[in-house]
Amino acid sequence: MKDNSKPLILIVEDVESNYLYLNAVLSKLDVHVEWVKNGVEAVNFAKENSDIRLILMDLQMPEMNGYDATREIKKIYPSLIIIAQTAFAMSDDRKKALEAGCDDYLAKPIRSKDLLDTVNKYLNA
Repeated sequence: MKDNSKPLILIVEDVESNYLYLNAVLSKLDVHVEWVKNGVEAVNFAKENSDIRLILMDLQMPEMNGYDATREIKKIYPSLIIIAQTAFAMSDDRKKALEAGCDDYLAKPIRSKDLLDTVNKYLNA
């Protein structure tokens, strides 16, 4: 059940074990986490939940990738914080993610400290 007093973080991740890890790390914060498995679900969730504070966006997913999902979500909520997260940490991935509208970038495997520091930076801004 959604707790409206806690910041809502959406995890967009098609691999369940990656979601479980991110959720476990985020459980150290006073936040509410929701999970969707692809870009299409992310865009639909964003349309229905204007109270999202932050999105952790996987870039490589079926149906709609994270780049396209970010572009669609940013059309609706230009100031919504979207942090790219990907295992494909090539040098141009960061640039492509930022060009698509992502506000920050985390390369997998994501260290828990890096995740917490990055999320806190935006939630406490």
